[in-house]
Amino acid sequence: MTGETLDITKIPLDDKKTYELLQKGDTTGVFQFESSGMRRYMKDIRPTGIEDLIALVALFRPGPMELIPSYIKRKHGKEKITYLYPKLEPILKNTYGIGVYQEQMMQIARDLAGYTLPEADTLRKAIGKKIKSLLDEQKEKLLNGMAKNGIDKKIAQAIWELFPPFARYGFNKSHAACYAVIGYRTAYLKAHYLEEFMASLLNSELNDIERIAFFIQESKLAGLDVLPPDINKSFFNFAPEGEKLRFGLLAIKNVGSEIAKGIVDERLRGGPFSGFSDFLTRVQHKDLNKKSLESLIKAGSFESLGVERKQALENLDEITRFINSARRNPIQNGRSVSLFDSSMSSASLKMKPSKLATSEERLSWEKELLGFYLSDHPLNSYTQKIKEAKAKSISEVRLIKDSRMIVRTAGLISSIHRIFTKSGQPMLFAKIEDFSPKPIEVVVFNNTLTKTMQIWQENNVVLIDGRMSWRDGEPKIICEEARKMEA
Repeated sequence: MTGETLDITKIPLDDKKTYELLQKGDTTGVFQFESSGMRRYMKDIRPTGIEDLIALVALFRPGPMELIPSYIKRKHGKEKITYLYPKLEPILKNTYGIGVYQEQMMQIARDLAGYTLPEADTLRKAIGKKIKSLLDEQKEKLLNGMAKNGIDKKIAQAIWELFPPFARYGFNKSHAACYAVIGYRTAYLKAHYLEEFMASLLNSELNDIERIAFFIQESKLAGLDVLPPDINKSFFNFAPEGEKLRFGLLAIKNVGSEIAKGIVDERLRGGPFSGFSDFLTRVQHKDLNKKSLESLIKAGSFESLGVERKQALENLDEITRFINSARRNPIQNGRSVSLFDSSMSSASLKMKPSKLATSEERLSWEKELLGFYLSDHPLNSYTQKIKEAKAKSISEVRLIKDSRMIVRTAGLISSIHRIFTKSGQPMLFAKIEDFSPKPIEVVVFNNTLTKTMQIWQENNVVLIDGRMSWRDGEPKIICEEARKMEA
């Protein structure tokens, strides 16, 4: 937290750092500019001013989207900018000779055909509603107006031909400008206040553990480490901690808002918890129960207090009895009664010894309750075998456009969706992940599925051979061969 007060309406619209962020397509969480398609065009157009952003907002819709490549080429001098008539240049110059906005269409009617502003709006509405009688009337009116202004009949006809298709997609510039400015302001916050921005983004998705995992991965890509939940350092929500983010208690699955608030309030009131027993005695909240405790333990929240996860889980019944005893013997004279006081010997916390939690157990709990692997990654023990198999990373595979090329990758199966085709044959969609920023979807048709049925289970590490398929700008692998890898 910087303590700075920022007036978002007064930030400069030519901030270099903001445009550098936009040019890289680093727009996760940025209003209007977050989709994969928009990120791709953002990197191609390399925006240098607010006009570029306004145009992208207007063009990035079905219909006008086909004009984006030409807009980008013209911006970078790779395509010649031409005008049907000299008077079109001042109207279309800011958009490199391409009609983008409704206001431009109306201005053409006014400047070239002598329309009044109300008449130009009538033209826009008539074309947009595609009423033939009105279209015929407006066409004649526009052509006659251009003729009166000395425009050649063939050129006037060519200008009219711009109107019907343009009216279908012409976007209101003032509307696009509002969206673009909000998007720019969001990007400015991300560029200059990354920790606060990502914390806010994570806190907006507390009920969606998959989105949290995605935003945490994005944070790491931006160079921002996310620290694990800690009973003495975590707050209710995600919060900046220096140049890092601290996991919020509420983001742990099965930890409700009341107990998260109760823990933080008690810590702020009475200071950090000196140990596990101190925590159990001081936090006398009805929602500190077996379920919430189990989640806090599995997530590693008590490790800074010397609590070993598996031992605590195997002693949950004893811990619960201890809590009940502490509630019957509340704080006395402004301090907690010693848990080892002879007068409370029957309530002393005594945990049975236990084996230490394995790395696999810890990772499984973290994935379950936090949405991602925190202390390690399951693929770490497969690194050498993946290298020996000459498997490409998912990031590398995502760049392959050739659908004829056989690709090989390896990863952990994070989710599986099974369906039946219209012909009644089973098939499945599996998401696999490695150390890359994004997972990739693997499509397994019946002919491959029948040969590999046993390997398709979540948390298995698999080696995949297949061909790339692209749809809606998102790559998939059509699996042809697959096998389970052993560490």
